Amino acid sequence: MAMMAKMRSLAPWFILLVGGLFVLFMVISDSGVLDFVQQQKQFIGSINGEDITYQEYSNLVERARQNQEQATGQNIDETQMDFFRDQVWEALVAQKLIDEKVKEFGIVVSDEEITNELLGPNPPAMLRQQFTDSTGVFNRQLYEQAMRDPRNKEIVISVEEQIRQQLVQQKLQNYLFASITVSEEEAKDRFIMQNIKMKADFIQIDPNTIPQTEFTVTDDDLKKYYDENLENYKVEPSRKIKYVLFRRQASQGDSLGVAKNLEAIVAKLKGDTASFKSYVDIYSEQPYSKDTLALSLLPVEAKDAITRANKGDIIGPVSSAEGYLVYRFLDKVKSKQESVRASHILVKTTGDDNADLKKAMDIYNEVTKGADFASVAKAKSEDPGSGANGGDLGWFNRGQMVKEFEDACYSGKIGVIQKPVKSVFGYHIIKATGKSNEDYVVEKIINKVQISATTNDKLFQDASDFAYVAAENGFESEANLLNHTVIETPPFTSETQAVPGVGISAALVKWAFDNKVGEVSEVFRVTAGYVVATVSEVIKPGFKNFDDVKALIKNDVIREKGFERALELAKQIRGNIGDNGDKQVAKAIWNAARVDSTTEFTTIGNIPALGREYAFSEYASNADLNKWSQPVRGNMGVYLINLRYRTKYDPATYEFQKQTIRKDILQQKKNNYFNLWLQDLKKEADIVDNRYFFYR
Repeated sequence: MAMMAKMRSLAPWFILLVGGLFVLFMVISDSGVLDFVQQQKQFIGSINGEDITYQEYSNLVERARQNQEQATGQNIDETQMDFFRDQVWEALVAQKLIDEKVKEFGIVVSDEEITNELLGPNPPAMLRQQFTDSTGVFNRQLYEQAMRDPRNKEIVISVEEQIRQQLVQQKLQNYLFASITVSEEEAKDRFIMQNIKMKADFIQIDPNTIPQTEFTVTDDDLKKYYDENLENYKVEPSRKIKYVLFRRQASQGDSLGVAKNLEAIVAKLKGDTASFKSYVDIYSEQPYSKDTLALSLLPVEAKDAITRANKGDIIGPVSSAEGYLVYRFLDKVKSKQESVRASHILVKTTGDDNADLKKAMDIYNEVTKGADFASVAKAKSEDPGSGANGGDLGWFNRGQMVKEFEDACYSGKIGVIQKPVKSVFGYHIIKATGKSNEDYVVEKIINKVQISATTNDKLFQDASDFAYVAAENGFESEANLLNHTVIETPPFTSETQAVPGVGISAALVKWAFDNKVGEVSEVFRVTAGYVVATVSEVIKPGFKNFDDVKALIKNDVIREKGFERALELAKQIRGNIGDNGDKQVAKAIWNAARVDSTTEFTTIGNIPALGREYAFSEYASNADLNKWSQPVRGNMGVYLINLRYRTKYDPATYEFQKQTIRKDILQQKKNNYFNLWLQDLKKEADIVDNRYFFYR
């Protein structure tokens, strides 16, 4: 039976892909399909004429979801459902197209080949390891006995299918990559790029340091640049949409529901002899822990209660950024840093310091002569956050406030109102209200506030109602009537994955390109909630109008003129310093010139102090030592370069690394080839994607 258990552990379904390049079906499923969908009869799309049924697709999604959850140990977040479903679709399309090519190329795997793989001298590693003992000895007899055991028939069939897929993919790999090679020159060049290190002095003339007033830019200059760089202004077929977002977020009712549920748990807990930990294990969304916390790390609602609590007291539920919390107070311990609590009244700086100080002193005199500090803070503090709380800022530690304010709080006596203290924000009238050098040991139950099914259903219904009336009466007029915010996207193409401002939604992109201006969509689910959209503009392919891009072109022309001027300055400097002159001469010719040196760099990485400057590193890789270059134009300026140091090529090290380098280059070439091959397959394929009719 133990042997059968070992065999069954090999059974989970998966697909091995060429050299790790093929798309893995590790995605998720969705359960919110419209009721009207007849699952086994409807087609969600087609690939080169082959219809894909909803049932086929949903089964694949569900299987992929299970694989994902088994692999990660985590459920897929609801907000990621659409994105993962798109991944499944892309993987399905890729696999169907690959299968077509496998048939076209005549790639087959015989039963004999599978048998040889399973029972030959070198069984697959995933099988061998199940029958290898702690000393590394493979038990061949036990392995073959397990493979022939009738009780393992289903498992063996599953393993055989995996082997078949692997062999098919190996043959496809051999077919596709047969002509891909790595030459000796390529390997040597890569070795040099990775291993030859250099240092250089340089002079940089940044075109941005040249005043634009030096340049005269005419319309003829702009038109010439436009004509010479027309491809930069090419317009792809695009769409713009206007949309209303019904944001998915928990309602007040959802929040109250969590709080009331925890109130019931607290009531039960107070009358129960069971441990707090047992309640954490049952009711908390985070595992049990015993935490030692400073007051500044506790939720505002819990701080005062915990400072007054006795050991064993239950505090909460209290609201926090994490959700609702219930604490059990265990003990106090000496803190490494003191916490302070303070209130203040702020007089913001206006630029007139005398007037600001007078106003602050008037308030100070008022509160020191008997006026209630909290009431005055509510009425006169210009810090609206704390002012609404009577000036209370709660507990905080050092480093959380501006220094002048913080020093005053820590040095002030509790309950004593201090004279106005100035900071960058203005004048503060401060009253320290508490100090603590203790941390608090607690256990906690935490429940996050999440959107309920009821709230989500209402949100979807609101979106659906708006979609209906907008289609009947006009998108923007109904949005205005219902006080919905209408947002227009910038143009996007059919290849767009994420709609600007909306997020990833292949379905919404497809809908936008399938409909005309003024059409109103049904409801689309996106990460942030639900979207109802209308096509606001259809942009045809062509080129941007010259008048529309003149401002952009002017910036480009000015930058180009800046480079021309930088080149002139660099030539002038080169003429003065010659081959071996002092680089500081550059400052006398152009004060804004940067005169500096690099630390070690290679041609394949960033240059310290410069970043990616390929022209710089390319010149340095072949330059003569200790000789100033002629001007070299890079991305961020024009350079004069004096190479001071370059390590020598080491034939022995190259020979040692050559095979690894060749292997890396070969794999990179295979990756690039396969990705381009698959992209071309998709471009040439007839792919119909109607999933957005099924998933909302």
